Amino acid sequence: MFMFYVFSSLLIYFSGVYVFSSKRKHLLMVLLSLEYIVLSLFLLIVTILVGYDYFFPIIFLVFSVCEGALGLSILVSSIRSHGNDFFNSFCLSLC
Repeated sequence: MFMFYVFSSLLIYFSGVYVFSSKRKHLLMVLLSLEYIVLSLFLLIVTILVGYDYFFPIIFLVFSVCEGALGLSILVSSIRSHGNDFFNSFCLSLC
């Protein structure tokens, strides 16, 4: 059963990496694929550390929640300033 959880979390991880690398037009799709990758890594960490220590998975969840909140705030600010979440509409040459 251990190997099933490891292989399923690795499959979820690589499918998240595929979506992250192929669907880069919208900021929301990028953020959702990053959260998908984080959840697969959390499943892998919990699977490997079962019975040993649960301190590291809690710290990992705290950092992933902070990452999600930061990504959501960037998404909201880009929608307020540009009107959409397309990467092509951001004018990065003004800097």
